[in-house]
Amino acid sequence: MKLFFLLAVINGFLAVALGAFGAHGLEGKLSEKMLKTWEKAVTYQMFHTMALFVTGLFMMKTQISNLTTAGWLFFIGIILFSGSLYIYASTGIKALAMITPLGGVAFLAGWVILGIAVTKLF
Repeated sequence: MKLFFLLAVINGFLAVALGAFGAHGLEGKLSEKMLKTWEKAVTYQMFHTMALFVTGLFMMKTQISNLTTAGWLFFIGIILFSGSLYIYASTGIKALAMITPLGGVAFLAGWVILGIAVTKLF
């Protein structure tokens, strides 16, 4: 539980910092397409940062083991999805963009598992 709160805080900070860096530090240095890719990475990182935070909140209420799995899937998804898009946007290496769907699958699985856990909670 505490770990997911910590991961949420760290990822929230990073999402804001990377968003600001993309908006101010990369403007004019990356193409419009790559800036949009960077922005998508920031957006998904922040959405799933909030999912990590909510997972931690639910863990305060119950010991459902699925919550731990959901939290890890959200975190792995952030690394694979957003991380690969950050690297792709800044380097243009297309092979790295092939990792992105794995992060998307981790996000989807995290949401399904969180949904199952919530049905047990309420």
